Amino acid sequence: MIVPDARASSLLSGEFRTGLQAQGALLPVHTVLWRRLDQPGHEAARLVHHAPFWQLGGTAVFAEDGRICRLEYQVVCDAGWRTLHAKVTGWLGVDPIKVEVYTDTARRWSINGRESPGVAGCVDVDLAFTPSTNTIPIRRLALNPGERAEVRAAWLRFPELILEPLVQSYARTGESSYHYESSGGEFVTDLEVGAAGFVLRYPPFWEGEAGV
Repeated sequence: MIVPDARASSLLSGEFRTGLQAQGALLPVHTVLWRRLDQPGHEAARLVHHAPFWQLGGTAVFAEDGRICRLEYQVVCDAGWRTLHAKVTGWLGVDPIKVEVYTDTARRWSINGRESPGVAGCVDVDLAFTPSTNTIPIRRLALNPGERAEVRAAWLRFPELILEPLVQSYARTGESSYHYESSGGEFVTDLEVGAAGFVLRYPPFWEGEAGV
């Protein structure tokens, strides 16, 4: 396990804030840097509250089945952390990637202009290649320690780039810890979460580390 210094600990906990200038106002920004544990890769992500919207974006660089991949993504949520739309662009090996996901107030979803009825009713989007979108249900549910909730997310499978329903459960086991399950217990892990809602430990896939 990485033992960060005091500055890094502040960054990873979500307490490190910078400023983003927008129309004369200074917006709070939360940032995090992850290292992949299961294969080569890193990711940097940023969370901005541009009222009334939450904007979650990042860049992931990693290896996927022997091919180098670079992805940029942005997810926009409303004030209640309900997903509005998401966009992923980049490349995997020699193949370009461009995905746009939208949902309306009736929670009908589309991907690249095609309806996706299999995920109708889902509130959250979950991008399979990043831990950043776990922030969305964590912030939306706002569980107290000892509470548990189940959600059904619109999961963007990678590298297939198709939307599928994914049932997930979050049980808050402490001030900064959650027990996470998906697909009826097929995948189980324990998460460490910072104050901003970013997952800082996600074994066996990701771990937060200090910036340089």
